[in-house]
Amino acid sequence: MKPIILYSSKFLSSISIFMTIAGISLFPFIILREKYRDGGEWWVNRGKRTINHETIHFYQQLELLVIGFYIMYVLFYLINAIKYKFNMQKAYYAIPFEKEAYNNQDDFEYLSKRKLFIWIKYIF
Repeated sequence: MKPIILYSSKFLSSISIFMTIAGISLFPFIILREKYRDGGEWWVNRGKRTINHETIHFYQQLELLVIGFYIMYVLFYLINAIKYKFNMQKAYYAIPFEKEAYNNQDDFEYLSKRKLFIWIKYIF
C-alpha cells in the first residue's frame, strides 16, 4: 500500500499553528506544499525528501491501525510540551515518530529495509 500524494499550500497554511508545515501525512494522503511540485528543480528535490519523511509516517500509521498513531502522536506531543515547558517546537522534534522520520528522510532506501515498530527505539 502506498500513500496518495496531494498538493495544497492553502490547506497546510490553514493548519500551521506553531510552525510552518511543509507536508503532512493524513492517512491515506500525504499533502505537500505546491512549491514541491511546481517550484523548480531545487524544490522538487527537496519535495522528494519531504515525501520520504511523510511516507515514514504513513507506515507508522499503518502499524498502529491509523487511530492509534494519532492518539499516541498527540500524547507524546502533550507530554513533551510539559517536559519542555511549552516550547512547542522542541516538543514536536522530541516525538518518537518525528525522530524516526527526520533521522531517515534523506535515505531513500530506508523504507525498503525499515523494521516494524522501529520508532519505539526513539522513545528511550
